[in-house]
Amino acid sequence: MYNWKSDEIPILQLGQDFYDPVKPAEFPQEKLRYWNDSVPVQLNKQHFVKFNPVPGTLPEPLALRYHGHQFQHYNRDLGDGRGFLFAQANHNGQWFDFGTKGSGQTPYSRAGDGRLTLKGAFRESLATELLESLGVNTSKTLCFFETGEDLTRYDEPSPTRSAVLTRFSLGHIRIGTFQRLAYFNQTDNIKKLTSYCVHFYYPELLKTSYDGDQLAAAFFSAVIQRNAKLVAQVMMAGFVHGVLNTDNINVAGELFDYGPYRFLPHYDPEFTAAYFDQQGLYCFGRQPASFVWALHQLGLALKHAYPNLDVNLLLEGFSRHFNEEIQNLFLKRLNVKSKSREEDSALLASFFEMISKTEVHFERAFFDFHSQKVLKEESKLKYQKSGSVFLQNFEKFEVADLQKANHPYFKGDSPVTLLIEEVESIWKPIAEFDDWSFYEKKLSQIRQFRGLY
Repeated sequence: MYNWKSDEIPILQLGQDFYDPVKPAEFPQEKLRYWNDSVPVQLNKQHFVKFNPVPGTLPEPLALRYHGHQFQHYNRDLGDGRGFLFAQANHNGQWFDFGTKGSGQTPYSRAGDGRLTLKGAFRESLATELLESLGVNTSKTLCFFETGEDLTRYDEPSPTRSAVLTRFSLGHIRIGTFQRLAYFNQTDNIKKLTSYCVHFYYPELLKTSYDGDQLAAAFFSAVIQRNAKLVAQVMMAGFVHGVLNTDNINVAGELFDYGPYRFLPHYDPEFTAAYFDQQGLYCFGRQPASFVWALHQLGLALKHAYPNLDVNLLLEGFSRHFNEEIQNLFLKRLNVKSKSREEDSALLASFFEMISKTEVHFERAFFDFHSQKVLKEESKLKYQKSGSVFLQNFEKFEVADLQKANHPYFKGDSPVTLLIEEVESIWKPIAEFDDWSFYEKKLSQIRQFRGLY
């Protein structure tokens, strides 16, 4: 039905019902503060602050249209309000998005100035760097520039410095993108967007011949599976996103859009990141449920075009994928071999029972038990009182990867962490003296163990 061309800009093939052309802001200053060399980019760095059209990609930036549930209340006054899709690029046969944050006002800015604080850009770059090292499928921060404007904000001292950030990700199609189409009863566009997402995000589904309803079911199941794995990664990283609204969850299965996040100081299912989340809707322990709720909204949106879609039946697959991934990631984080489903499950349960009874830092516990190191050291003593069951179980397991066990990172005294106190201490010299040395040091520490998880 849709003839998607793999050698043409994907979003332009999708059509004008999905975005609005916009103009980027002009900034009084263009000072590069961060550049991610791991991102495969062959463009001049100035493209990502001036946002001049790149030959062969979008002729102008596009603000994407979407709605969404925010704290489970439907909001149709959304859309890209301080960012846009600047470009799409093909790397090794896969298309990727360059999306901005803080690049100026759009038709969806409402009363906002369309800008981003420098501290916000700084914090997002740290989050994506550490999450990547911890094995979470996240958007990458490509770069951010300080832009020389004084911004007024109510949740941090003002005036505060400004920045513009560019993300590199698989895609920016949100659950809220589908919700907007359902709100306006655009069933043809729902079918078009479903086909688009399958072709560019889930091409493996193209190997099977599906009719319309079957394709929608296969697509929905694939999105469920990817996001179940994603939230399992998030939980094993001890990360609290803070604002898991349906406009902040994409259908490609990447975590993105970092605002008031936190990493767990110690294991606490009720730990909440956002100061405005008074009821703990998006607390650490509720994150899997938040994804299920959001995925249910995606299913309801798809049903506008595919009324035979059995949303509840397909959502039953979430728990299975989530539990399998949790178990696999847990063993990977400890670097031990699987024994049996029953023994693996008992090990996981006893581990979390142990750390729930102690104030040991969440990341510290995984660091101490990696490759059974703690069994050979005096630090074992601090776990014996609360962790006798776990220790007995753990001694029966074998180290999985000796090369990882002997990695210099695990020979150190402590793990790399990013608690809120650390973030603030790194920011303080930047704010007071424009001293970025502590930030650069933290990035180096985070990257030293990349690939181990």
